[in-house]
Amino acid sequence: MVTTGLGSSLAYLLSRAERSVNRGLAAALAAEDVTVEQWRILRGLADGRGHSMGELAEAVLMPHPTLTKAVDRLVDRSLVYRGHDPADRRRVAVFLADRGAELLARVEGGVAGHHRVIEAAYGLERTERLMRELERLVSVLDGPDSPPSPRGHARS
Repeated sequence: MVTTGLGSSLAYLLSRAERSVNRGLAAALAAEDVTVEQWRILRGLADGRGHSMGELAEAVLMPHPTLTKAVDRLVDRSLVYRGHDPADRRRVAVFLADRGAELLARVEGGVAGHHRVIEAAYGLERTERLMRELERLVSVLDGPDSPPSPRGHARS
């Protein structure tokens, strides 16, 4: 185990792992001209409820300005649309269009294949354990007793 330099930083190692995973995921999505961020948006909207930009930004881990540009691109491709929130007609929500649902269904096979590649390389049990541990880490760090992040920025 590396204990000096950047390799001793949990934040750095998590970022490196994310880059490696996203590189493979991006390759799996490229055939449909979908980015990892766009896939996360489509997946985030797949529940069919429609979401405000604030809810969606938090769910897909994107800052509002970046999300707005990404959603605009998806609207231009008729994959998502903006409409009134059924629960509160004053509020605008983003919804997954039929065309977006079809695209999402097409890319899910590639996403599942990418996940299988990780499982084959890292081991099924270890992969499942890693996912559980990462969920626990996020839960602990984002829990009700966690300190607020500086100036409202996301924690690293």
